[in-house]
Amino acid sequence: MGKGFFQVPTAINEPVNEYAPGSPEREAVLKQYKEYFNGNADIPMYINGKEVRTNQTRKIAPPHDHQHQVGQYHLASQKEVDQAVSTALEARKKWAALSWEQRAAIFLRAADLIAGPYRAKINAATMIAQSKTIHQAEIDAACELIDFLRFNVEFMSQIYQEQPESAEGIWNRVEYRPLEGFVYAITPFNFTAIAGNLPASAAMMGNVVVWKPSDHQIFSAQVIIEVFREAGLPDGVINVVFGDPVMITNTLLAHPDFSGLHFTGSTQIFQSLWKQIGNNIHNYKTYPRIVGETGGKDFIIAHPSAVPQQVATAITRGAFEFQGQKCSAASRVYLPKSSAETILELVKKDIESLKKPGSPEDMTHFVTAVIHEGSFDKLASYIDRAKEHPSAEIIAGGSYDKSKGYFVDPTVILTTDPHYETMETELFGPVVTVYVYEDKNWSSTLELIDQTSIYALTGAVISRDRYAIEEATRVLENCAGNFYINDKPTGAVVGQQPFGGARASGTNDKAGSAQNLMRWVSPRLIKETFVSPEDYRYPFLG
Repeated sequence: MGKGFFQVPTAINEPVNEYAPGSPEREAVLKQYKEYFNGNADIPMYINGKEVRTNQTRKIAPPHDHQHQVGQYHLASQKEVDQAVSTALEARKKWAALSWEQRAAIFLRAADLIAGPYRAKINAATMIAQSKTIHQAEIDAACELIDFLRFNVEFMSQIYQEQPESAEGIWNRVEYRPLEGFVYAITPFNFTAIAGNLPASAAMMGNVVVWKPSDHQIFSAQVIIEVFREAGLPDGVINVVFGDPVMITNTLLAHPDFSGLHFTGSTQIFQSLWKQIGNNIHNYKTYPRIVGETGGKDFIIAHPSAVPQQVATAITRGAFEFQGQKCSAASRVYLPKSSAETILELVKKDIESLKKPGSPEDMTHFVTAVIHEGSFDKLASYIDRAKEHPSAEIIAGGSYDKSKGYFVDPTVILTTDPHYETMETELFGPVVTVYVYEDKNWSSTLELIDQTSIYALTGAVISRDRYAIEEATRVLENCAGNFYINDKPTGAVVGQQPFGGARASGTNDKAGSAQNLMRWVSPRLIKETFVSPEDYRYPFLG
């Protein structure tokens, strides 16, 4: 046990490297990229700190060069999943009892490892298997993951310092126990930082975890595992399994020691998991915590007073960075008739200035590939339908090609129907749909935005009119958990803009804040009386 009230290092957001031509960081990441690209990694699962290979494997190929294999990963049977649970529960005995500052030191060291010797590795792995540009990899896999680790340590210490008042002769104190059992972490392909944070945030608070990364993020997940191991994370605290999601989930959610789900992914899957947990509720030792961040149909609305160039930049960046595969990506836009033509011409000019989608190794690309063939085919089908629909018109982009990589050109659909399918359906790709409203209908358009989508993740208003900004902020109160004024609706920074949405977008437990960490503890109040009473009679009895 530690002896002292320890002050953790002050968390500061990790500076973003620029990767300018000729810079050492650019040369380092390109060298690592080539090494990974020309290699053939054999990625095992990790159970109780041991590398587990089953010889049932699946290949890993870059989305921008889908015939080129860069590695393979091993698939779990139910035996490996059972082992992951049993070894986690055994590790919990020591991990849950470990002094908090010892846990903190592990994750602070992990942050420094990513900031230093692992930076090029984690960025290059993210560029290859998730097809991110170096800028998108840097702000995600390096900076955001570093920020999660450092800020979460600071948030953890703040939580532990939150204590109740005491009265004369009484000492009240709260200890923040880890959950009784194991946490199941399911992570997505699109953010390496989320993949690292979901298991790490639960583990930091003293929990043990079974982690299933997305099949399309395993290449960079391997680097996260290497970092945690080098940082000194004890065996069995975070166990990693790959394979059939139905089998893995059924096995874990049927276990009586299941105590929490930390999830980022699709709304449909999250809802099915919630239902499955509910159906199993009588089997569990404790009510499980359910934390999820899911989909979005994120919006930008421009007021007639908005500066057209600012709106155009928000659309281009918000809709097309990382091929629109951010949960927060702008995918529906509402423009005033008075400036819509000017704004759309500026967006078209931006798109015309972009190179055709290609490999992130060529750092002049702004757009690369979407994640897999299923995503490509879905996007192509929506683009084709828009080309034929009487209320839709493709005014920019609209081309796609999967002969080498899953490339979809940045595409702008203009619709006369505010309920056209691409105004309401989450696409998760570089496709944005625009509806033009009459300037006089500003207020009713705000109501339209609020009522259009089942989601409530992010949204943005762009305006120079303060009255309009206040009205939008009020009317759109419930349709965006992260609301941006005069900016694109993407790019939340840990410690600055805690992230999460409500409605069908999730439980809004705000990753990047103490609110999220509080979900992974079960507080115990301890009241100690210094001089205990020896007579049951109260004064009112006379």
